[in-house]
Parts: sequence; C-alpha cells; structure tokens
Amino acid sequence: MELILYYLPALETIRNFFELGGQVLFVIALLTLFMWTLIVERLIYMRRSHPIMVKAAKQLWEARSEHSSWNAHQIRYRIISQVSFYLERNCALIQTCVALCPLLGLLGTVTGMIEVFEVMAISGSGNPRSMASGVAKATVPTMAGMVAALSGVAMGTYITRAAQRERELLADELLLED
Repeated sequence: MELILYYLPALETIRNFFELGGQVLFVIALLTLFMWTLIVERLIYMRRSHPIMVKAAKQLWEARSEHSSWNAHQIRYRIISQVSFYLERNCALIQTCVALCPLLGLLGTVTGMIEVFEVMAISGSGNPRSMASGVAKATVPTMAGMVAALSGVAMGTYITRAAQRERELLADELLLED
C-alpha cells in the first residue's frame, strides 16, 4: 500500500501528460512499447540464442569432409543465410516502428490544430486561453513521436550493425579450402 502511495504523484503526472497530448499519444505509447519489446527480444536473442546457433553452424560445417567444391560453397552460403535470417528477424519491423512514430506525432499535430480551429470557430475569436489546450495537443504528440523515434533509431542501428558484424564473423569462421 505504501508503495502505491509513493508512486501516486508520478502516476498522476503521467495521466495528466496523456490527457494533455490527446488520444494519439496513447497510440504512440503502444507503438513505442511494441517497438521496445522487439528491441529487447533481439538483444536477448543476440546474447543467448545466437551463440548457440553459431556453434551449431560451425559444427555442421566442420562435420563435412570436403570444403572446396561448388556444393560446399553453396552449403556454406546456406548455413550463413540461415543464421543471418534468425539474426536479422524483426529488424525491418523495428525500423518500420521507428518510421511510424514521427508520422503519428504529425497526426497528433493535425488533430490538435483541428481542435484549435474548432475552438476559434465556436468562440468566434482568437482567445489564447481557449486555444491553449489545442496547441498542447498539437505539440505534445509531435515531441513524443520524435523522442520515441530517436530511441528506436539508436537501438535499431545498433542491432542492425551487430547483425552485420555477426554475419561477417560467421563467414570468416566457416573456412573454404581451395
């Protein structure tokens, strides 16, 4: 109970922020949560499952008796491709989420500005106090979309580069004989 009372002001601040930003902010939050779930999944995969897959790929390659024929080259290429497929899984989806975040922020800008114009039409004037909530709904989702996109760009780039590096390392370790 004390823990809930301790975090109550923070939860109220978050609630106020979501009310200030409008409904588009909820969509941005869900998209960001989905994107970060994919990012964390990729990081866990690279840390735990990928080394096991690389070890199995090396064992499969080393179990072959010859490494110089055309068939050996094709088998090596397939092993590398299969490992890379699992390594690069969801990278495109992460990049899509990154691209959608600022677009949703822009949608929030448009809906906020529509609210500003609606207030102006109803009140018949450009009273700044009456337009303030619409302006907030126009700027907060834009900021949230950009922040979410920036965090996703950084981690998406890291994951993509790590996948490329791991692919190259595997290719270097599966030696061909001439």
